[in-house]
Amino acid sequence: MTIKIAILSLAMAVAAFAAPTGANARAYIDIDIAPPSPREEIVIAPRRGYEWSPGYWNWSGHRHVWVSGRNIRSRHGHHWVGDHWEQRGSRWHHERGRWD
Repeated sequence: MTIKIAILSLAMAVAAFAAPTGANARAYIDIDIAPPSPREEIVIAPRRGYEWSPGYWNWSGHRHVWVSGRNIRSRHGHHWVGDHWEQRGSRWHHERGRWD
């Protein structure tokens, strides 16, 4: 019985350390197909404490899919850099939105 408890405890400890590293992983997308031009959006006036995050083209694995803009909670002392595509040589790289 104590061996089972020791193995279970060890497995739980390993899972506790492994889970945060997997949750922080980022996937980078580089594709050969240029994204379409951005769509025009009606920008909703942000509420106090919120900032507008513009829409962008996301890659679904087979084609570009439009993700609509939205209000996101502001971070004091930071500014939002929205999702965007950068051309790197002959490929296109998707940069996720982030706070700077």
